[in-house]
Amino acid sequence: MEHRRNILKGLMAGSAVWAATGAPGGAQAQAQAEARAPGRFQSRRIVVETRGRGADLILIPGLASTSAVWSRTAAGLADRRRLHLVSVRGFGELAAGANADGAILGAVAGEVRRYIVEAGLRRPAIIGHSMGGLVALRVAADAPDRVGRVMTVDASPFFPALISPGATVGDVEPIAQVAYQAVQFLGDESLRGHGRALGLELGGAADAVLGSMGWQGGDRQVLAQALYEVMTVDLRHRLPDITAPVTVVYGWSPDEASPRSRTDSLFRRAYASLPRPATFERIEGAEHMVMIDQPARFLAAVERFLA
Repeated sequence: MEHRRNILKGLMAGSAVWAATGAPGGAQAQAQAEARAPGRFQSRRIVVETRGRGADLILIPGLASTSAVWSRTAAGLADRRRLHLVSVRGFGELAAGANADGAILGAVAGEVRRYIVEAGLRRPAIIGHSMGGLVALRVAADAPDRVGRVMTVDASPFFPALISPGATVGDVEPIAQVAYQAVQFLGDESLRGHGRALGLELGGAADAVLGSMGWQGGDRQVLAQALYEVMTVDLRHRLPDITAPVTVVYGWSPDEASPRSRTDSLFRRAYASLPRPATFERIEGAEHMVMIDQPARFLAAVERFLA
């Protein structure tokens, strides 16, 4: 039980940031994304906005986020890269579309692969943040001949292992079910009002996530399902299928009292089974939203990744 409580505390604390910072720009950003989607590519799961010119780079946001989280990164790259900014339907103000039913991550990865083919992209680079990192890894594993290189940003092939290295899907499944049900069946006021009691029952973490998020990051069903999958999807067995170079970027702190001081070993262990050793880029002073917390340092890491 204590093992599961520790996993929950870490995952839910991270989830508060994953969704709370979801969509700067709001409805205007979503309208722009819809308007700029390439006319020849239609999807009921993702929207893709293109801008800039040069070599192709796909950017995939995380849980409850939209492409707006990449605004500073995109501004620094659009003069020399053709950017393909993905938004997942059901996050922000985008209608849920096909994501309202069934599993999401695998289907979204499939749509990103289809976009690469239909848009005629030749081995594009892909950067994925958090949940978007899982999508990027899945695309690279399923279509190794179509991906040039991959960067994951504060993302792990199995997120619970960042909290407890020995964690299994079986350990996390009951926690993920509770998280799913909380999002799916409680209204916003109930989530806030009952967060403390739920948090005490589950180890003290749910109060923080439910109170700070407010669950304003999109469609309730899509959020619930996506959170469940972020907590339970384990792609470690797929890493040997990835032939593209992988760069792993994550927030780090020199303060030994901070959990971020231990991220080096955790991320290195998480990606150990890649056939080609990953490049690791720690960004001092960043938390989960690396590209927003330290935009200049993050952009420098992206430049090295793309060089």
